[in-house]
Parts: sequence; C-alpha cells; structure tokens
Amino acid sequence: QLNVRTTKAFDPAREVKRFYAYSKNILRMLSGAIAAMTEAVPVVRGVITVAASTIPAQYILPDAMAAFCKSYPHAVFRHICCDSAGVERLVADGEADIGMTGALMSGSRCSWHDFAGDELVVVTPNTPQYSVFLKEGIPPEVLLREPFIQREAGSGTRRAYERFLAAAGINTEQMWVVAELEDPESVKRAVARGLGISILSRRAIEEFCSFGLLLALPLTTGVIERRLYIGCRKGARLSSVARTFLDETISNFQKNAGDDR
Repeated sequence: QLNVRTTKAFDPAREVKRFYAYSKNILRMLSGAIAAMTEAVPVVRGVITVAASTIPAQYILPDAMAAFCKSYPHAVFRHICCDSAGVERLVADGEADIGMTGALMSGSRCSWHDFAGDELVVVTPNTPQYSVFLKEGIPPEVLLREPFIQREAGSGTRRAYERFLAAAGINTEQMWVVAELEDPESVKRAVARGLGISILSRRAIEEFCSFGLLLALPLTTGVIERRLYIGCRKGARLSSVARTFLDETISNFQKNAGDDR
C-alpha cells in the first residue's frame, strides 16, 4: 500500500490513479482503432464455383484450392468437372465464377489468362513392343497402325494432339480408334490392360509410369505442348472471394514459372 504524505505536494496514490485512468483510455482507443481497421478490411469469405476440365481439375485445382484456403480459411469451393467446351459454356452463362481449361474456344465470351503449361505424350503398355521407342521416340505413323484410345470430342487434350498430328501429316480420321473415353483415369487403365495406346498429359500418367505400368513416349517429330488457361466471363463482376482467387492463382503460377526458369 502506498503511503500518502499529506505534508508534501506530491501524492503518489493520486498520481497512480491518474496514470491508471490514462492507461484505460489508451487501451480503449487502441481497441477502437483495431475494430475500425478490421471493419475497413472485409473478410474474404464465400463460395467460389469453379468449372475445370479434367487435367486442371485433377492436377492443378487441388493445389490452388489448398494454397488459397491457407490464406483465406472462410472460402468454400464448389467444383464442376467437364470438358473444355463445357467449361467455356458454364463460365460464359454465369453458372461458374471461374474456369480452368486446356483449350480456347473460337468466339469465346470469356476472358482467359495463360497461367500454366502442359506436355502431352504417347502412352503405351510397358511391353518390349513399345519400350524400343524409349530412346529415340515413337514415329507418328506408328499411331496409324496401333489400336488407339481417344478422348471425347470436346476435350482440350484431343484438340491439342489432333492439331499437332495434322501438322505432322497424320490424318487422325485414319487412326484405328477402339474406344472413346472421357476420363483420363479410364484411358490409363485401358492402356495398361492392353486395349490400345493413347496420348495424355504427362501430369496424368506420372504415377502409373513410376509403378512400371505405362510408358511415356515422345514423338520423333517433336514435343506436344499446350497451355492451360484460367478466366471468367467477360465483364463479369466477381465476388471479392472469387476475384481474389483468380488474381492470386495467376500470380502464384507466374511466380512458380519464374522460379523454374
């Protein structure tokens, strides 16, 4: 307990009380400032509907969602998986906020950003018949005489390899098509079982190749490369959470591409 010496002008007990009062005012002002700043910076929250074609959906989107939710835990994702043509339609019609696709449609009503690369390779069973092509690559004309499993008509993967093969002088209509499948998982398993060969994203087959189930063969005429795109409807007024996801995903992939270089 502080002693009060009434014979002197200085009163320690009174000064402590004054200091305590000032301290409470400072803490009150600090709390008010923090509250005001919190209100000024809105919490990024809400549902983001993303339409993505199969390769971005399976090998790009999960990483992008995980990274985003670490920074914005109040975000909730809704995913619609379809082919590239379906992505264009869903985003253009406003049924999805954001689209991820491996092919651009002519006359697109969407604004697309090139944000990642993808390589396509010839996929075969791991047998001596095909392992002879591991070193030098597989000639395009071999594709005309082997049973071929192709993707569906709206697939960005199919658009990319048909354009490449046409430039190499291969008429894809003359290929021996034994099946048309929509899902890369189904294609991989069909190839591993010996139904035929195919062309898929290298991203999609890495695990099967590491287990020795498939071979990934380049073509002797060059590498089939394509770009992956992310975007939204032209003129769309995106929600804060959707706009933030779009901007940060583009930024993160551009940064990673720069680091790779």
